[in-house]
Amino acid sequence: MPVSNKVKKPVQNKVGLAFWMQRVLEECDRAGAAFAPDPVHDLRVALRRCCSLAAGIAVLDPDPSWKAMKKAGKRLFRRLGELRDVHVMQEWVHRLDSPGDPVTGPLLQLVGARETQLQQEALQALQEFDRKQWQRWSRSLPRRMARFRPGSLIFRHLALERWSEAHKLHQSAMRNRSQVGFHRLRIGLKRFRYIVENFLPDQHAAWSDDLKQLQDVLGEVHDLDVLWSVAAQSSVFPDPEARLRWQGRIHEERARSIEIYREKMLGPGSLWRSWRKELPNREEITSAALIRLKLWASLLDPDFKHSVHVSRLALQLYDGLGANGKPAPSSAQDRAVLQVAALLHDVGRSKDEKGAHKTSYKMIRRLSAPLGWSEQDLLTAGIVARYHRGALPRAGQKALRGLSPSRKRDVARLGGILRLANALDAERDGHIQRVQVQSQNGSLAIAARGFSPRDRTAEAVSAARYLLETVYRRPVMVKPMNTLEAKTKQGSEK
Repeated sequence: MPVSNKVKKPVQNKVGLAFWMQRVLEECDRAGAAFAPDPVHDLRVALRRCCSLAAGIAVLDPDPSWKAMKKAGKRLFRRLGELRDVHVMQEWVHRLDSPGDPVTGPLLQLVGARETQLQQEALQALQEFDRKQWQRWSRSLPRRMARFRPGSLIFRHLALERWSEAHKLHQSAMRNRSQVGFHRLRIGLKRFRYIVENFLPDQHAAWSDDLKQLQDVLGEVHDLDVLWSVAAQSSVFPDPEARLRWQGRIHEERARSIEIYREKMLGPGSLWRSWRKELPNREEITSAALIRLKLWASLLDPDFKHSVHVSRLALQLYDGLGANGKPAPSSAQDRAVLQVAALLHDVGRSKDEKGAHKTSYKMIRRLSAPLGWSEQDLLTAGIVARYHRGALPRAGQKALRGLSPSRKRDVARLGGILRLANALDAERDGHIQRVQVQSQNGSLAIAARGFSPRDRTAEAVSAARYLLETVYRRPVMVKPMNTLEAKTKQGSEK
């Protein structure tokens, strides 16, 4: 990067959301004084830090304040972008200059032609920036962030997501070597760096120098591409020789930066491989994905303890019914879909109790699938959650459109299991702890420990079992576990 003449500030403890949010307000005052290059850059750095922290936590925490803060920060960040581009191009022109070069003066004049106008636009952006709201967020959001432990599996999992996205962009850029490809790679690597920088302190301590250097050289490639695009469309070159000379200088610097990147990121010693070894393995990916979905639901569901209990009952029913082999054998995929549907089935209650099952479906449908889950499987979990109560699934319903006939049958089966599991905890007291499924005389007998045919739970169970009966095409009887165990024992003695 071009050498800056900025005066170094005293070393501060540059950690935490509270620090960076306060830093934004301080840098707003510094930048607004004259919109010099260094204060504008420092303000954008502080804004970028806040936005990257918000982007990471918003994946886990559904509180809308994270997205609102990120939106406000990005708006100001972008409105300062063109002014920062002018400053960077000016630095590059000075760096590429040679004594007596007739292009330097006109090129600087061209690059800086809109600087005054951009400073006025930046001033307006600062005036429109809601500092009072930002100050309120700076008090409330760090408290919410304190719930999350840096370095935990969920952040390593999130880093792996960003690693995977950036690595695909790396492969594309190495194949195509286009300006667009390197620009997208720069953004992808930046997102990976932010997660590591903000949430993985051990990895950041080991990787920070390399990540910063890679970010710098890819930034140089982008800056040089922008500079040449501006220069090539202008009339600053007095002759073809001058144009070729500047094109050669820019190309040489660009090639140098790309070579630095290639040396670190290609071959057996590639940093991509080193980083990947420190991130979750296949088993951890599955576990982390479930933890993330569970965490998201726990921050929304007003009675998440009930949902966890329903999930346990649903899995017991699924395993017991699967032993029958009809209408479909057990599968790890369907079992996982059922588990997530059960854990997430009541998130809609955070919005409104009426029609909460439909709201849950809509909220799950909008959720991005974590690494290890497909969008289709998460959508299926949302549809299953939709049918944990209310109308039965039937042809023509919007939620079922686009599903294959076999998947519709799976939804009905899983929805029936969840519906019954939810009814077994209708009182939300966790009284029924265990269920067993047996096939008896052409019917399905479900023994529930703690179940009584004379309480209100029995009423809910009676209504909820109908969907399972239509799926399995036989009666479903729910009885106290001791009663069914006694009958089974008598039958075996005969």
